[in-house]
Amino acid sequence: MINWLYARANGGQFVLRIDDTDTERSTPAFEAGIIADLQWLGLDWDAFARQSERNACYEAAIQHLRDTDRLYACYETPEEPDRQRGLQRAAGRPPVYDRAGLKLTAAERAAHAAEGRRPHWRFLLNQTRVTWDDLVRGPQDVDAASLSDPVLIREDGRPLYTITSVVDDGEMGISHVIRGEDHVANSAAQIQLFEALGHAVPAFGHFALIVEADGSPLSKRLGSRTVQALREQGIEPMALVSLLSRLGTALPVEAFADHEAAAAGFDLASFGRAAARFDERELQKLSATLVHGLSADAAASRLGTELDPALWEAVSGNLERLQDIRIWQDIVAAPIRPVIDDPDFTRRAAELLPDGELDQESWGIWTKAVRSETGRKGRELFRPLRLALTAREHGPEMKALRPLIGRERTLGRLKGETA
Repeated sequence: MINWLYARANGGQFVLRIDDTDTERSTPAFEAGIIADLQWLGLDWDAFARQSERNACYEAAIQHLRDTDRLYACYETPEEPDRQRGLQRAAGRPPVYDRAGLKLTAAERAAHAAEGRRPHWRFLLNQTRVTWDDLVRGPQDVDAASLSDPVLIREDGRPLYTITSVVDDGEMGISHVIRGEDHVANSAAQIQLFEALGHAVPAFGHFALIVEADGSPLSKRLGSRTVQALREQGIEPMALVSLLSRLGTALPVEAFADHEAAAAGFDLASFGRAAARFDERELQKLSATLVHGLSADAAASRLGTELDPALWEAVSGNLERLQDIRIWQDIVAAPIRPVIDDPDFTRRAAELLPDGELDQESWGIWTKAVRSETGRKGRELFRPLRLALTAREHGPEMKALRPLIGRERTLGRLKGETA
């Protein structure tokens, strides 16, 4: 989403690329889920690609690296590098691959092959300093000698993310790569890979990762943090766009009604280095604010049903989710079982109901008469009337809601009838 906002704010293009070369972790269902989430958020794209359809491009890049002696075969088992890193840490040295594969003789490689070992392939880093001006973190300086040569190709021949993303970025003319700070460590190696393949190096920006409001790692309990889960909870898509477009920045968070407004004030330079704190209550508040701002026509269009403008005006300011309007549609137009604590009081209130049309003005006339007759006031007066008419403790102003319930339902409910 931050990439999308940056592209739209700067007149650029946004590319949706599905990284699906890892067949164990990539399925059509996952791709469909990503697309559905982005569409729900209202994020469109100018170009689309699947990495699984670009294998010829990766093979050409791999061959170029072989021809220029920047790719070498390694035969270690997965356990051997782990053991080596453990020994290096114990000795107080950085856990860097020792380039054992680069030192193998032709006879040793042949012996490994005879044993049935299949090599993985590493990119040979130039052990120089790599610098870039990060769009979020500022000037960065990494000594490539402190890095392990990255694996680009697995034992089964499949290219890994490091090379596929660089090839795609280079060939698609990607000018800006904006991602989480957990990818900072990849950047130095990727910059060298861009250069080795003859591609222009894009600008990089690494923003802080999101944490819970209390600073703890972001919870993923029962999938509650997925976009699909938030959608099912009734969160407005623009609430999520609004929050994430400003989360972790010095800019105030506000409920943007549309993407243009969110993009217009977007500034990548405003993102700080501190972890961005996600407060679900803030998201819910933004969502409710956006619901309150909808017109009756817009709400009806979203719901795909007819909607009484008077009902929307009466209750919209009390809704947390758009779909909650259906609760109030039932309360005013369908039979409900009233909650009666004091039947004598509500029965007497029914007898005092004014004649004629029940409008907003008649609420004050009625409650004044009930107060005068019974001596009740404040909560003791209004609570039993609300419970009888709506079966709820809280809700919209009764002077606007009661006329929508109608005279017959009002009288029936005050008498304890399901009406």
